[in-house]
Order: sequence, then C-alpha cells, then structure tokens
Amino acid sequence: MLETIRKPTLILDEGRMIRNIERMAAKARRSGVLFKPHFKTHQSAAIGEVFRERGVRAITVSSLDMAAYFAARQWEDITVAFPVNLRQIEEINCLAERVTLQLLVESREAVEFLQKNLSRPVQVWIKIDTGSRRTGIPAAESGAVIDLAKTIRSCRHLSFRGLLSHAGHSYQARGGVQVEAVYRDTVSKLRALKGALEAEGIHPVLISHGDTPTCSVVEDLSEVDEIRPGNFVFYDLTQLAIGSCAEEDLAVAVACPVVALHGEREELVLYGGAVHLSKEFLTRPDGQKMYGGVARPAQGWGPLLESSYVSSLSQEHGIVRAGKDLLERVRVGDLLMVLPVHSCLTVDLLREFLSLEADSTPQGQGLPCPP
Repeated sequence: MLETIRKPTLILDEGRMIRNIERMAAKARRSGVLFKPHFKTHQSAAIGEVFRERGVRAITVSSLDMAAYFAARQWEDITVAFPVNLRQIEEINCLAERVTLQLLVESREAVEFLQKNLSRPVQVWIKIDTGSRRTGIPAAESGAVIDLAKTIRSCRHLSFRGLLSHAGHSYQARGGVQVEAVYRDTVSKLRALKGALEAEGIHPVLISHGDTPTCSVVEDLSEVDEIRPGNFVFYDLTQLAIGSCAEEDLAVAVACPVVALHGEREELVLYGGAVHLSKEFLTRPDGQKMYGGVARPAQGWGPLLESSYVSSLSQEHGIVRAGKDLLERVRVGDLLMVLPVHSCLTVDLLREFLSLEADSTPQGQGLPCPP
C-alpha cells in the first residue's frame, strides 16, 4: 500500500483507533456518564460510524458546517462546542428543525438575540472558564452565571441544560499528577456553580466536561454528567508528551517522500510542510523546536526515532534533523513517516485518510444547509 504513495498522505491505523475509541467508551460506561465525543478531530462520516456501532448517539462538533455534515448522516443530537455565532442564525434555525441542537452561550446579548430570532427551540449550555482563559464566564463569577441562567429560563425557545467547560489548560500539564490536578480543580469549580444555581431554584443542572488529557488520565469521571474528548481518537505527540497516551496509541502519521539529502549538515528534506502538518510544535529537552516526530515505514510505521525529528517547516518543505543512522539508510525517493504534533490540525489540512486495513477513507467536508 505505501508503495503507491506519491505525495504527503495521512495514514490511519484503524486497529489503534478502534482500541482508543473502545477504551474511552468503556471508561464512560464505568463512570456512568454520557459519552459525547468531539468529532472535530476526525470529521469523517466513516469514522463516525465506528462510534455509532459502539453505542454513541450524541456527538460534539466545533462548527455549524460540521453539524450540518453529520446531521446529513443521521446524527440527531449535536452539541456545537463553540460560542454561538449570531451571524449564522439562519443555519442555526435550519439545523434546529432537523436535530436536537445544543449551543454554547456566555452573554445576555447572545441569549436575547437567540430568543428574538430563533424559529425552533434549542438547548443551551453556559460556557464556563475554569482556567484555560479562552472563552466562557470565569468560574469565580457565580452571580453572572446565575443571572444568565435565569435569563435563559425565561426564554420561550431556549432550554437550559447546564454548565459546560473545556479544561484546555490541561495541555500545559506534564504527567498524570498534574493532569489530575487540573481535573479536580475544574470539577470543584463546576460543582460549586451547580450548587449556587440549585440554591436559586435552578435545576436540573448538568455538567459537561471536555479535553482529552483529563478524560484519558482520570479513571473515575462520575462527578460530571457527560464527557466530550476528541483528540483521543488518534492522539498525537502533544498527548504523548502530556502523558495522556502511550506511543502505541498514536493512530495517524503522514507518509512524506524524501526529496533531498544533506548529510554535511545532518538534514534531509521531505515533501511535507506547513500546509500538510501545520506549524504546531513542541520544545525538545535540548530546547529545539520539533514540528513532528519521525519513524520509518514498517507495516504502517515503526518506533519514533529519538535522534531524528522535523526541525523546521515552510509551505511545502519539511526539514528533518537526522541522526547518522537514518541518513545512512535513507535514499531520495524513500518515504518517512511523520507523527503529528497536533493530529486535529493535520487531519483538517490533509482531508482524507489512507487506512492500513482498507482503501482511502474520504474525509468529510461541511455540507451547506438545505433550503
């Protein structure tokens, strides 16, 4: 299969992917929580069916286009885990006619706009910032959360679900102890807010928790009502560095042709650049930036090469800092496998998979809202 590759190609190890899905689904069952996986990582109807076969009925996405794509494939309970974009009210109304649509709000302005402009009922979550400092009402501002929940409950077209967070600051953690600390702090803040809302007579209040590191590391997730991890389906070098997974859990790699060798400076050049891998990077122990790990092809790919890594990227070029052992074994025209730093972005850039077990699996494109 690899001998047919002519350009940068995303390779999927379905066996690893299925193992990752089944492990997370089993943890959700043991914890007694709803498993609502985030589909932004794979964006694939075919992979969505792997989840459906394992009992998943509600999903999370990151855009209305993605929601429309999966709605067209009979997914009927969809959370758009991105602050509601009021300029897409037409798409919101269209989707709300077809599915149980759940949206995120964090301001009175958004709630009032939805109430005036919705033609169909939707369910809403209040987005809470528990430490990532990206979006959401800061968890310490319980008064603002209570006021917003009361406003939602007064609106005819809105149904209040509860509190939703994404503990994105877990990506700065290293090791299980630090990841668990992020989870405990996040859950403590959300449960305190839930108690404040219930004291005001607002119930039920559900807690929706996301992020792959905490959902991967923490064994008992029963203090929340649902989990929404996404990156776990493939994992990547960032998750490996955090401690969310083992190397044998990494389920995607990019096969890149070698186009030049420069032994005098211990480098080789790949056809595989920023437009294929993204410019996400990790910092190695020696202080150097790493834009991807390198492995040799071997029924997919072999172990990561400790002394070789993607050291810089331009649009189409990937420069590999290569150890002597690799330089002695590689020729122009060979393939090398690049393990992505952030699989979500790499998948979004390459848009389709070549499975080790089957033919190419098309990567989903967002579908327009039907008239």
